[in-house]
Amino acid sequence: MTILVTGGAGYIGSHTAVALAESGHKVVLLDNFSNSNMNAVENIRSLINSEVVFYKVDIRDRDALALVFQAQIDLASPISSVIHFAALKSVGESVAKPELYHDNNTGGTKTLLEVMSEFSVRKIVFSSSCTVYGEPDVVPVDESSPFKKAESPYGQTKQDCEGLITEQCSVFNDFSSALLRYFNPIGAHPSAIIGESPSGVPDNLIPFICQSVAGLRDPLTVFGTDYPTPDGSCVRDYLHVMDLADAHVLALENLTSGRCRSFNLGTGTGTSVLEVISSFKEATGIDVPHSLGGRREGDITAIWADSSRAETELGWKAHRSIVEALADAWRWQKTLA
Repeated sequence: MTILVTGGAGYIGSHTAVALAESGHKVVLLDNFSNSNMNAVENIRSLINSEVVFYKVDIRDRDALALVFQAQIDLASPISSVIHFAALKSVGESVAKPELYHDNNTGGTKTLLEVMSEFSVRKIVFSSSCTVYGEPDVVPVDESSPFKKAESPYGQTKQDCEGLITEQCSVFNDFSSALLRYFNPIGAHPSAIIGESPSGVPDNLIPFICQSVAGLRDPLTVFGTDYPTPDGSCVRDYLHVMDLADAHVLALENLTSGRCRSFNLGTGTGTSVLEVISSFKEATGIDVPHSLGGRREGDITAIWADSSRAETELGWKAHRSIVEALADAWRWQKTLA
């Protein structure tokens, strides 16, 4: 199968592209480099020791996107399925720029679905997020947990995109989708050839820690120490990106015509920010410089996953530990210094 990976030069997209290629799939990458660059594409090619087709396209550009689908037909390698990562993902930025997030994330997904319909592509794996659940009443959350009010415009776009895809399933009875609600991806490929390399100041915890330890950022601020958690800091479910990449391959290979299914992807264990700091020292032997601060708008208190559906239906389970993920993240960071 030829798989179009939107946002394929990004953090999760690049790792998934490698996992797809290693599983025997033909990969076509698409990215606009809003939070990535051509180095990621070259590094993917290096890891799989093969050429990979790449298109620099913004998924909001309907004409350019349609040309990609047509070009693959002309190459006798038509796109059969899409794994859709392309999106802006900063919670903080989404609070400051909600219209940008609605236009890029929701609008881009709408355009992608329209072009898929035009070319009769009926399979999609969507990069969703645990933010669709909002502030949960009970943890761990499973897929039956209700969507609460989104805590950020970013979370709202993930809810909206899931709605668009679910609607597509109802319109086309042969359409199939997997909505993958991940928790907090961290780490890097063990080769340290690809990893998380955000543009500007990192919004996610682990790259900020790595850059802070490397002396590239100020000390980490722990946002909130008065949450109703064991140590007062926010609790999340941190998942190795390679486990997450494996889940995308399994989700793709298990798509069933006419079926729209959601899956939580996490370890099933909650880890606080302060525990992450301690685990980083365990993984690397290095202290994380940090200070304690107030709460940050858009953050929820605690969430972790019940991923039993993914284990039962996809045969997937997270295997790598947070210490392993942090060691891989630091190994990757050292290649950037």
